Amino acid sequence: MGRITEKELFERHGIKDPGNVYYNLPIPELYEEVVRRREGMIAEGGTLVAYTGSHTGRSPQDRFIVKEPGSEEDILWGAVNRPISRENFESLYGKIVSYFEGRDIFVRDLYVCADDDYKMPVRVINEYAWHNIFVNNLFIRPGLEELPHEHVGFTVISAPGVIADPETDGTRTGTFIVLNFEKRVAIIGGTQYAGEMKKSVFTALNFLLPMEGVFPMHCSANVGKDGEVALFFGLSGTGKTTLSADPGRALIGDDEHGWHERGVFNFEGGCYAKAIRLRPETEPEIYDASLHFGTVLENVEISPDTREINFDSDIYTENTRSAYQIDFLKNIVPSGTGGVPKTIFMLTYDAFGVLPPISRLTPEQAMFFFTLGYTAKVAGTEKGVAEPQTTFSSCFGAPFLPRTPLFYSGMLRERLEESGAEVWLLNTGITGGPYGVGKRMPLGDTRALVTAAVGGELGQGELRTEPAFGLSVPATCPGVDSALLDPRKTWPDPAEYDARAKELAERFRAEFAKHKA
Repeated sequence: MGRITEKELFERHGIKDPGNVYYNLPIPELYEEVVRRREGMIAEGGTLVAYTGSHTGRSPQDRFIVKEPGSEEDILWGAVNRPISRENFESLYGKIVSYFEGRDIFVRDLYVCADDDYKMPVRVINEYAWHNIFVNNLFIRPGLEELPHEHVGFTVISAPGVIADPETDGTRTGTFIVLNFEKRVAIIGGTQYAGEMKKSVFTALNFLLPMEGVFPMHCSANVGKDGEVALFFGLSGTGKTTLSADPGRALIGDDEHGWHERGVFNFEGGCYAKAIRLRPETEPEIYDASLHFGTVLENVEISPDTREINFDSDIYTENTRSAYQIDFLKNIVPSGTGGVPKTIFMLTYDAFGVLPPISRLTPEQAMFFFTLGYTAKVAGTEKGVAEPQTTFSSCFGAPFLPRTPLFYSGMLRERLEESGAEVWLLNTGITGGPYGVGKRMPLGDTRALVTAAVGGELGQGELRTEPAFGLSVPATCPGVDSALLDPRKTWPDPAEYDARAKELAERFRAEFAKHKA
């Protein structure tokens, strides 16, 4: 296996005089380092369990993009994309370089983008051994003969022990995630949450790939035996990972994809699934992959005596996670690529209980709902959330979009026009009343709706137009009670349904108007 020299670390990354440099260690060896350094514990099945301290999720308010002439006119600056100066970046980078002097580091060369025409060499430099296992799971793993990288397309340097000084470094707190598109690097400090590394690379690809004619998407993708590809857009908690891991269809990828004129390709080589209340009965493949040697569980409680995993526990956070290699799943597309999509689902968890379980969208409606990226937060998902709250995340991935939502929506419109793909709005949230009265849409019924849509039965059957949103709703679906398809009929008080539906539709229009302004 190839090695990386201290000379290269200095010349390419500015790191000099580190302690031991562990380059692309085999996973068993990294396990030994994790245990020796007390970074995590080994649980049943050989799964590695690690904890991220005070940061149990991303820190979007602490993420910055370096403002420089080459990219500043193309970025939507604001609350999501916060600017930071070149000088502040260099100061923070210098702190990381100084921090690594005399310290052990873990270096890993990987790839992103499964399509050979767009494959990008990525290097990740970690303070923690368990972070090095995490990125090995989430990115595409090279063969031994491909190491080390001669060219590095993007670098991620994660040093949780480095704390910023807001007064001198231009940050909000001691935590920082800074992307520099000019230098093709992301630096991370003050947080142990591993997802920051994955999402930093995704954000960079969202900026860079459109320049190569690729539409970057926050979605999962699978393919049937007939070769027809389906995409699943959706925010966390809407069921994107669950529905795409269909035993009857092969998984192309779980979370991030590119769409070019020939088809789609996975950005990653793994999955980062929510693990809270994970059940073998409802999500057998994800459950099995989570009990696998090499898998990393974040913030999941385990018994100190038996090392048994308690997926039901939210003692650390509701946002527990399982990070595993995609090939830990049985039914996948090894190449990570697929043809032009024929069916697209836009998932939403409607906690207000007014959206139909499934609706076919016109191209204009598809653009509308894609730009909105609607779902609803409910009690228990975040601190301080007691009642359902409307949540809009443009293009189903606003925190990771450097460009304007309408820029990405325009790319979607082009792909829809070229492909003729059928688009469906899929509500995996509440039915039979609002949150607290109604119940969550049964997973079995949702799967049946997806199967019928992909198979073409829903599009050919009778469709009715519901009045509040103007959506085309199927009257029947094999295996689904027809009454479920009309949410108004499931409410105890239809007049209350009408009022809630009108209110939500008005919120949609008001939110969309912000993007048109």
